[in-house]
Amino acid sequence: MFDRRMFLAGAGVAALGGPALAADGGVTLPFGNGARPLVRMPQKREMILLTTRPPQLETPFTVFNDGLLTPNDAFFVRYHLSGLPTVIDPGAFRLKVGGHVGKPLELSLASLKRDFPVSEIVAVNQCSGNSRGFVQPRVGGGQLGNGAMGNARWRGVALKHLLEKAGLREGARQVTFNGLDNPPLDGIPDFVKALDLDHALDGEVMVAFQMNGEDLPFLNGYPLRLIVPGYYGTYWVKHLDEITVVDARYDGYWMKTAYRIPDNDCNCLEPGQKPDKTKPIGRFNVRSFITSHGDGAQVKAGSVAELRGIAFAGGDPVRRVMVSADDGQTWHETQLGEDLGRYSFREWRLGVTFGAGKHAIKVRAETAGGEVQPVTARWQPAGYMHNPVETIMVEAV
Repeated sequence: MFDRRMFLAGAGVAALGGPALAADGGVTLPFGNGARPLVRMPQKREMILLTTRPPQLETPFTVFNDGLLTPNDAFFVRYHLSGLPTVIDPGAFRLKVGGHVGKPLELSLASLKRDFPVSEIVAVNQCSGNSRGFVQPRVGGGQLGNGAMGNARWRGVALKHLLEKAGLREGARQVTFNGLDNPPLDGIPDFVKALDLDHALDGEVMVAFQMNGEDLPFLNGYPLRLIVPGYYGTYWVKHLDEITVVDARYDGYWMKTAYRIPDNDCNCLEPGQKPDKTKPIGRFNVRSFITSHGDGAQVKAGSVAELRGIAFAGGDPVRRVMVSADDGQTWHETQLGEDLGRYSFREWRLGVTFGAGKHAIKVRAETAGGEVQPVTARWQPAGYMHNPVETIMVEAV
């Protein structure tokens, strides 16, 4: 049985609202008001704290240089509601599948694992507001650095198998998802998300019970989490216990009002403008990062320095990653590493010989379909989908 109170006491903290501060105190992210404490919460190593109620933890960026899969204890945490479940008994837990179906289901964890085909997928989960702290002009919302993302091997049951077992009735249009976390007060809308029926049946959307070969950590959704490969984390409902088929477009707050982007070609606006039309946020845009060197790093002049990093997109495979060591004047194609699938991080490498002095290093990814990272950031009122070319300075001495 999972008992949050015992779980927290055993971890040496009184409540999720009172994390243990790390010994070295904190970090300063490279934007205004970027000072953040480092904390330890249950099942997590030192993480960057944004809020405690609800818990929001960012992954220290150096973790992404250690391998393509993000360790469970370093995986970022994002909640919307502070009413987290306090007791989860895996023996008594049931996943309910109902609504516009012929045969409603109530599935135990044992039944889910035993009675349906089990599959795996490697996929990035990224918060819609990842990197919002870098947006200029500044926008409201959590001021995150680049660490509200992670890549994991998810194991579970494709959603389509559950829906097929329940039997869809004629007129089914969307599927909604709810978890065990609840609003702390009346009047606050419950966190419920929706997918179109064809998306829910694509065979990739998954109800996961394992992450990197282990049970999901509590703060990442134990015992079940929805996995929506290529889509922003707002759809990845944690502590999933209700799947409901509906015969109309779902118009709950978290779909109709929140997590919406400008409905135009670039999903962007001129700063200060308001969109004429919006639509729910969906797939990732393409991104790439340098992980081997931080801004201000030193390298040895006249010797080859190996630059490394990661790139990913929302399902359109990364075709190539280009690096410039002279502030964008010339570009060189990198060598791509192991391919864990079109939803995973993809490593890139390039050896560069630097002359003495300071150098602006840029990285830019391109997908097979031709999507390329913009050189300058695109702005939108919520600060979502930030993906401009990343630049760091290194000094060769």
